Amino acid sequence: MKNTKNNYLPRRLKLSFFLFCLFSVLISQGENLNVLDMGAKSDGLALNTSIIQKAIDQCSQTGGGDVIFPQGKYLTGSIILKSGVCLNLQKGATLLGSTNLEDYQPIKPDYVALRTGEQTIQLIFAEGQDDIGIIGQGTIDGQGKVFVRDGNDEGILRPHIIQFINCKNILVEGIFMTNSGAWMQHYLACDNLQIRGVRVYNHCNYNNDGIDIDGCHDVIISDCIVDSDDDGICLKSTSPRACRNVTINNCVVHSHCNALKLGTETTGGFQNIQISNCLVSPSAKETCFYGLPEGQSAISVEMVDGGILDQVSIDHITILETRCPIFVRLGNRARKYSPEAPQPLIGSLRNVSITNVMATTSSKTTSNITGIPGAYAENIYLGNIQITNKSKATAEDGAIVVPEKDAGYPTSGMFGNVLPASALFVRHVKNITFDNVRLIMENENVLPAFVLDDVQGISIRYPQLQTSSEIELATQKDCKNVRIVQ
Repeated sequence: MKNTKNNYLPRRLKLSFFLFCLFSVLISQGENLNVLDMGAKSDGLALNTSIIQKAIDQCSQTGGGDVIFPQGKYLTGSIILKSGVCLNLQKGATLLGSTNLEDYQPIKPDYVALRTGEQTIQLIFAEGQDDIGIIGQGTIDGQGKVFVRDGNDEGILRPHIIQFINCKNILVEGIFMTNSGAWMQHYLACDNLQIRGVRVYNHCNYNNDGIDIDGCHDVIISDCIVDSDDDGICLKSTSPRACRNVTINNCVVHSHCNALKLGTETTGGFQNIQISNCLVSPSAKETCFYGLPEGQSAISVEMVDGGILDQVSIDHITILETRCPIFVRLGNRARKYSPEAPQPLIGSLRNVSITNVMATTSSKTTSNITGIPGAYAENIYLGNIQITNKSKATAEDGAIVVPEKDAGYPTSGMFGNVLPASALFVRHVKNITFDNVRLIMENENVLPAFVLDDVQGISIRYPQLQTSSEIELATQKDCKNVRIVQ
């Protein structure tokens, strides 16, 4: 009997498979080159930079294709990826970053952004290239532990593993990446970027982010596992170009800092961002270069350098322990992205939906959503949120006066390690709704669930408090149009 199984594939799956095959053809239609055939050594000792670069250049010039790394260890300094070329690290292959700074090529990009004003060093770099990729079951190991931090030298004396700038049609898939000297991956002003099934373990140095998406359009990050000393999956905007049309789903993130983050740099803003079906928990590695063993925050949404944040949806996030489950911040740090840039005005943060979150925390920092006097975070919806709070807190903790901080670096602990709410501290916010928020207290904690300060238009609908003692649902100061439905 004829097998007709493939005829019943869903149309969406067929289309996705077709697009994947098309992309693979586009970046592999030319000549595939094996680096061993080009003279590379796979002993982890011989420096292969010039041989790998020759393979990339030749592959690009002949129409594109794969530069293949069979099983073995390939030591290299900076390599420049070219249009049409895909690095294919086969199972058992490891691309080793050199531990000698002289093997890295200082490059000053043409694109103007916060971190491109001077020469920086990368292991794999590309600017203005199309149809590029890094795929396979192999490993990229930056050996970044050897690069000693010297002030603000991230990317200068401590190389990133990947930096792609102003590139289009990028596929990064299947690779395991570890031990970067600073950020692991920085994608700046790129279009049509897919990162799929990538694993990151980055705990060898300062600024050890996992994935940084910076002013990119049309991005999909899916099925990744990120374990990082600094931010896990982080969206930034370090130039006037917004992060736009970004989807992050089905990822597991362990971070000593902020697991899922929009910010800190926000010049161009964030528009049409969707994050869903992700798990957040502390890293098994308890020692930190920066941050906290349990992590600073699970969800961070920040606007502090001007720009517009609009249409952000975060849904189905499970959080197993962190200092602050949810941190939303509109501030006025007003950092310029270049010396010649105009001084940023106060930005805007609006239309944010955070739903179906289950979180556990043992911290008294609590979740907080704040603007600044005269500049409100607006139109925020939180629905089906369950927070289990294991901390102990007293009446003295509830009497703390939370300082105003208009400027400064935004972090969930910026107001101190103790906030006077057991679930959410909300200040300088307009039009915010809490639907079906459930607070479970596992220790003696007398703090009110919500502390509201200068909130203009708030609806708390069907809250649930599971506590061992009587606590207030909410306290209010200078609030208008408060509606509570129990």
